[in-house]
Amino acid sequence: MQGTFYGIGVGPGDPELITLKAVKILREVDVIIAPRTEKKQNSSALSIASSFIRQDTQVLELVFPMVFEQGSLSVAWEHNKNIILSFLNEGKNVAFLTLGDPMIYSTYIYVYRLLEGNGLKIETIPGVTSFCAAASRLGFPLAEGNDILSIVPATLEEEKIEKALSYTDNLVLLKVYKNFKQIIAQLKKSSLADNAAMVSRCGFKDEEIIYNLNYSEDKKPNYLSTILARKRASGSAGND
Repeated sequence: MQGTFYGIGVGPGDPELITLKAVKILREVDVIIAPRTEKKQNSSALSIASSFIRQDTQVLELVFPMVFEQGSLSVAWEHNKNIILSFLNEGKNVAFLTLGDPMIYSTYIYVYRLLEGNGLKIETIPGVTSFCAAASRLGFPLAEGNDILSIVPATLEEEKIEKALSYTDNLVLLKVYKNFKQIIAQLKKSSLADNAAMVSRCGFKDEEIIYNLNYSEDKKPNYLSTILARKRASGSAGND
């Protein structure tokens, strides 16, 4: 009998934001897969979940290279898929950890797609997203009344980001670490910079918050950085 594959969102950084269901499964599974990149020495998701994992649970950190060459991706990812399948075929229940929510810009989505056509039992456990945690941390309502909320990866082409900024009321910008200076310029152009803030490593011990982005162009944000912005000051949104 095959085991069950679980995708578990462990939240943005604070272990207390992990759901009760996620904790229950973490304590029951036989194997836990913690993804990491080649550059990182350990898995952030694993560090968040570690206190909920039994000592006798097998924990395996698998490298998922963050590259875009399809050839490199296919070799590494196919190898990892086969490792996961071998555990499942042994009847072991396997949990795959991911930061935030599994269905939002996560490595888990690609693993899910690799496995879903193999007749497996797969269950995905939602988690608190970085931007929801950041909004609560800042007291920053993401959407009020008829506001349009856009969630935009900052790695998009400049024209696509500009288009999104032109029609949105409130904005979540993810992956801002690569082209931060250009992103700030676009926020200023779209009248979003004055009511914006950036949270880096939300919920971790080294969390950082920057409220005034107008003078932060030269900063080099951490990989886990999120910008929240709005065109109107807090409290001015309405239904009119």
